[in-house]
Amino acid sequence: MEKRKTTGLVLGKFMPPHKGHFHLINFARNYVDNLYIIVEKTKNEPIPSELRITWLRSAFPECKILHLTDLNPQEPVENPDFWKIWQNSLNKILPQKVDYIFASENYGHKLAELLDTEFIPVDMNRESVPISATQIRNNPDKYWEYIPDAVKPYYVKKACIVGPESTGKSTLADNLANHYKTKYVPEYAKTLIHSQKGKLSYRDMSKIAKGQLALERSVIPSSNRVLICDTDILTTTVWSNFLYGKCDNWLEKAAINNHYDLYLLMDIDVPWIDDVHRYSPDNRDHFYTMIKNKLIEKKAGFVEINGTWNERLQKSIAAIDLLLQI
Repeated sequence: MEKRKTTGLVLGKFMPPHKGHFHLINFARNYVDNLYIIVEKTKNEPIPSELRITWLRSAFPECKILHLTDLNPQEPVENPDFWKIWQNSLNKILPQKVDYIFASENYGHKLAELLDTEFIPVDMNRESVPISATQIRNNPDKYWEYIPDAVKPYYVKKACIVGPESTGKSTLADNLANHYKTKYVPEYAKTLIHSQKGKLSYRDMSKIAKGQLALERSVIPSSNRVLICDTDILTTTVWSNFLYGKCDNWLEKAAINNHYDLYLLMDIDVPWIDDVHRYSPDNRDHFYTMIKNKLIEKKAGFVEINGTWNERLQKSIAAIDLLLQI
């Protein structure tokens, strides 16, 4: 006779999922044949339950992820029928009776009783993975090591370097990425312009913007706490208007909606260095003003960076440290 397959349950808000949750889930899925993970929806969610489900599905594709949309009370004092409400919700959403419930909290005893199953405690004192979701929400940078890879992009801060040509943006981006042991997004315009031997047209503005966004999205999953961006599509709109006197509507809207946590605006108090992708050595001051006005219009947080190359690096590090609460 074939042995009956065992089933288990892990329940939580996972707001966000952290390595403590992953320890619990990995324990449970190695204890049973089939594991259900119930993700609870709550009122006024700081992180949407749909996003939390996406993270867990990407990390545990072999588990059955269930979305509990009942807005149940969170503490017994909130409702005299607290446990009955939860019993009804769980019996309604579970497709079958489970053999075990796994938890790192004392509520596991009561839920096991209500579901007529067995409670298996896991790391109740949080000795194996000493972290909570509240700690991560309050200070993700401090507890970065406890955030799973699937969740990290949500908490990555974005620092964008903008400014006129030949102000050291690319060199600064590289140096900052090395300092923070993270990744930086290069300027896609350079790639396109070099491939076209310095030629540029109005039609290329959309290509540059789409390429810049694609680069950013591809690099952010491998970033460490902060992503350094060498320019953005707001700068592309400035260039489009400067060179051609117009800009596509979708690009203008996308530039406003594309969020960065910090802008580093590079001043022009450094020598001009010619290159194939540079166009306007005599208009750097005008270009600086155009970008600054765009940032003010966008109500973006920015720091003006000037001085020697080393002074620029140190000022930028100080601004990003403040952003990361280091």
